[in-house]
Amino acid sequence: MFITGYAVMAGAAERLVLGYDSFGNICGRKNTPVKGAPLSGQDMSNKKYVFFLNSCSLELQSLKISSVSLCVSSCPQEQLNSLEDLQSFARNNGSCLCVYNLNISSYTLNPKAAELCPTLPVPPSKSFPLLNRCVPQNPECYSKYASVLISMVNEMDVFHRILSGILAGRDTVIGLSVLALAFSSILVLAFRFIRTLLVHTLIALVVFGLLLVSGVLWWLYYDYRNDPSTELETQKENVKFLLGYAIFSTVVTVVLLFLMLVLRKRLQFTVQLFRIVGKIIGRIPFLLFQPLWTFLILIVFWVFWVAVLLSLGTAGTAQATSGGQVEYRALSGICYMAWYHFVGLIWTSEFILACQQMTIAGAVVTCYFNRNKNSPPPHPVLSSISVLFCYHLGTAVKGSFLITILRIPRIVLLYLYNILKQKESACAKCLFKCCFCWVWCQESCLRYFNQHAYTTTAINGTNFCTSAKDAVCILAKNSAKLAAISCFGDFILFLGKVFVVCFTVFGGLMAFNYHRELQAWVVPLLLVGFFAYLMSHSFLSVFEVTADAMFLCFAIDMETNDGSAEKPYFVDQELLTFVSQSNKLTEGQKHRSARPFQDNGDGTELQPMV
Repeated sequence: MFITGYAVMAGAAERLVLGYDSFGNICGRKNTPVKGAPLSGQDMSNKKYVFFLNSCSLELQSLKISSVSLCVSSCPQEQLNSLEDLQSFARNNGSCLCVYNLNISSYTLNPKAAELCPTLPVPPSKSFPLLNRCVPQNPECYSKYASVLISMVNEMDVFHRILSGILAGRDTVIGLSVLALAFSSILVLAFRFIRTLLVHTLIALVVFGLLLVSGVLWWLYYDYRNDPSTELETQKENVKFLLGYAIFSTVVTVVLLFLMLVLRKRLQFTVQLFRIVGKIIGRIPFLLFQPLWTFLILIVFWVFWVAVLLSLGTAGTAQATSGGQVEYRALSGICYMAWYHFVGLIWTSEFILACQQMTIAGAVVTCYFNRNKNSPPPHPVLSSISVLFCYHLGTAVKGSFLITILRIPRIVLLYLYNILKQKESACAKCLFKCCFCWVWCQESCLRYFNQHAYTTTAINGTNFCTSAKDAVCILAKNSAKLAAISCFGDFILFLGKVFVVCFTVFGGLMAFNYHRELQAWVVPLLLVGFFAYLMSHSFLSVFEVTADAMFLCFAIDMETNDGSAEKPYFVDQELLTFVSQSNKLTEGQKHRSARPFQDNGDGTELQPMV
């Protein structure tokens, strides 16, 4: 909250989005006066474009363009050769190209008009999509203008280049996020009524999507690498990122194709698994709507996070110079706040997803430990949400914090790798890749245990540490059998997430490739891919968490009860038969004459969560 307040007070994201003039006015909005700058504080609501008085002779000094800039309502479409032409253009178009304190009628009368108006002749120009600049169309002026702009963008730090890229492609990013939402919603409905044909169709689409995205990435890399107009540092970064994306996509494609080939014979098993999960969700139909509010909360948080990030990137103090102009001086410590803000993004996003997992697990536990399967408890989702907010928010905070702690070393390793990659040491690169793999494996294992700890919390109402210990004990006793049951179902769900990411990224590649302006579009593309994965994970996790919670409840049920009249099982016959068949139990075990899992002999019957 401190960083948010500081960013709102010290930042001005509108400067980056809309552009500003030399007198402290942000184009396209009303402004407040700056002390010592008499031309500041003007209403620029109808003046949305930045115009340089000397666009043909720009010079760059300390990342600042030396020419005076103004906010104008329109850029001159034709060349203006005299002060009379400037006056006529201002009267006909309502766009004054001279300094604000010079009246239109005085353009030809004021002896200082030559200093207060643009250098003649004024070349024709049009608005540029990045930062709303009036870009001259005269070839000679354009080359000088572009060279200065290239130098300015190349000397900007990565943080500001990324912000500029996100802002320039903000409409595309929003559109692709909506596309990912649509794909995720379709998959949720498809998995609810899954059949064998649907599984084959999904696998075919995933294979097609992986091959398509990999091919397009390699084609774009080849196209950009051989493009002679690649001069900007951002464009060179695009080429490097494209090569990394293409290699990563190719490796993922090969690995997934191999796994599909190995596991192709268990498709019918997967269909039966999702039919059972769908039956549980049919008893709790509001579980299908639960990811929607999670998605809306994530969207609100992400928009808030980006707004704060933009404010941090533009945080600075306005100071008037001797000539009445305004300069913005950056504040110290902004980079450290941006890193802290990034950690907050990871932690809060993981916390929101943890709340979703606990809500689903609580609802499944409530229905599982219910004797009358034909009469499920009323409002299990609302009951689970109320229990979460009243008693178990700390559990979600601790679980998401552990995930965040494991992600920080990955970020640090990535930062060090980018610094040291110029050394070209094969040993160092191998060491860093091993560290990446080790941290990723730890994070994946922690996510798996966290999810079962949330389910154990929903069953017993214990704190995070106690629930994690109990979950580890249960999983240690039945790890092989539980893994054999759920691994292929999780793999199919993962393919669903890959489907959403592949086709969303493909749409992003096509959209960004047609807009090769001065922007680091590979970073927004990575952001789109990340958001698409989070969306698909948020929606498809309904089936994943439901299946994992169901099997953990089953394991605890088998250990707690023995199927006798005194201690009957809570499990229904269909699930028991399915587990027995999947683990190749004997015919007697299929009829509950023997227990599928080991009995701890404590004889304690669990009670449903209320």
